[in-house]
Amino acid sequence: MASARIVIDPAFRVGSIDRRLFGSFVEHLGRCVYDGIYEPGHPAADADGFRTDVLELVRELGVSTVRYPGGNFVSGYRWEDGIGPRDQRPTRLDLAWHSTETNEVGVHEFITWARAAGVEPMMALNLGTRGVLEAIDLLEYCNVPSGSTLADQRIANGATDPFGITMWCLGNEMDGPWQLGHRSAEDYGKIASQTAKGMRQLDPSVELVACGSSNRRMPTFGSWEHTVLQHTYADVDFISCHAYYEEKEGDLDSFLASGVDMDRFIESVVATADAVGAGLKTDKKINISFDEWNVWYNVRDKEKNTIRGLDNWPKAPRILEDVYSVTDAVVVGNLLISLLRHADRVRAASLAQLVNVIAPIMTEPGGPAWRQTTFYPFAETARRAVGSSLRLTLDSDTHQTDAYGEVTTIDVAGSHDPDTGRTSVFLINRDHGGSSTIEVDLTALPDATVQDAVLIADEDRHAANTLDQQDRVTLAPLTSYTQDGRRLTVELPPLSWAALTLA
Repeated sequence: MASARIVIDPAFRVGSIDRRLFGSFVEHLGRCVYDGIYEPGHPAADADGFRTDVLELVRELGVSTVRYPGGNFVSGYRWEDGIGPRDQRPTRLDLAWHSTETNEVGVHEFITWARAAGVEPMMALNLGTRGVLEAIDLLEYCNVPSGSTLADQRIANGATDPFGITMWCLGNEMDGPWQLGHRSAEDYGKIASQTAKGMRQLDPSVELVACGSSNRRMPTFGSWEHTVLQHTYADVDFISCHAYYEEKEGDLDSFLASGVDMDRFIESVVATADAVGAGLKTDKKINISFDEWNVWYNVRDKEKNTIRGLDNWPKAPRILEDVYSVTDAVVVGNLLISLLRHADRVRAASLAQLVNVIAPIMTEPGGPAWRQTTFYPFAETARRAVGSSLRLTLDSDTHQTDAYGEVTTIDVAGSHDPDTGRTSVFLINRDHGGSSTIEVDLTALPDATVQDAVLIADEDRHAANTLDQQDRVTLAPLTSYTQDGRRLTVELPPLSWAALTLA
């Protein structure tokens, strides 16, 4: 049985937890939009065609921001296609996902949905096949109250009030050869800087995200960030990180330690950004928008998710619809621990994606919507992690992994809300062969007792929620803990994630 000791002291903080850390992502990809958030013929559809059962789950999930409309999709997207009367909108071929885009949902519909869901919109711009002017035009259309041709066009299209979109992504994964309009770091840095300057001339309040590397394994990782920030440091607020993880055959230990890779990714990008800032002799800090992250079985399922043929452009195809297991949920919980641990510099993040496509929420056309296993650690972390992220002391047994070397068997993050006095602890047991015991030192919280505690674990680590068994995996109460004064002892079953809140 592995063991660990944790010391919690609310005086030692990483930084405040920005609510945008709990964002998500809606891309025009597969059934995320059509048959996902939008299905006019569904019994639960509202007057705008949005599924109210999905909206209820999105609110329960605790999503704060939603990035839209891509993703790879955005690099071939003409935003003007998605405005005006629906029966006059063009049908386009989406080269990113080899699909047909009807443009039934565009910026107006997305804003309507976002307001119904209670989320902040985060708009991605096409800097692949388009450029500075089109980006400024979209900003003017969205945010200028009235008095210009584009603002008045928005009003004529039914939106008297401006959309007030604050956060904008300057393109998507422009380091990737798969991206339409893929550029070198030098060329992307120049157009991103030009676009940012133009947007700030129009609306100085915008917050801008420059494209970082598509993943830590890219051959240009590090040098890409350095070059891009040399051009954009004065112009942007964030640089993006993207990372997806999947279990490789025979290497469960490395998969369960995916959070270690995320830690290293974040710390490398922070170091690079700060080095550029030091060279430029500025006190400004560039933060991270980790605006794509999740478990995604991309390598395993690549062939079945690939659509080909000049005469084969399906509408809303069933692609990238991963069914998540208990194991995947534990890893998602660990990735959230990593994000919390770096809350001082990761000020926004987006779980990719929200519905159907590698998503915590699944739907069936004309049928139900249900929670995947990964829904639970996200919703509980979003609900409990309020206030400040804590700098915890962890002394844990370790074990070896093929991908990341020696890692701690237990991982942990914590938060403290000074307004309510509540402290939350998030734990993962990476040992898939046995239980683990964690001793939590509460000396700095002398009157704290456990208010409630939940657990994700199962004797079958492959257990999942499906159309036929929508509640096979749910949160369970964590009862295997004892408290003796200022010492809390928690026993976690093999391969598990847990959250405890003390008051």
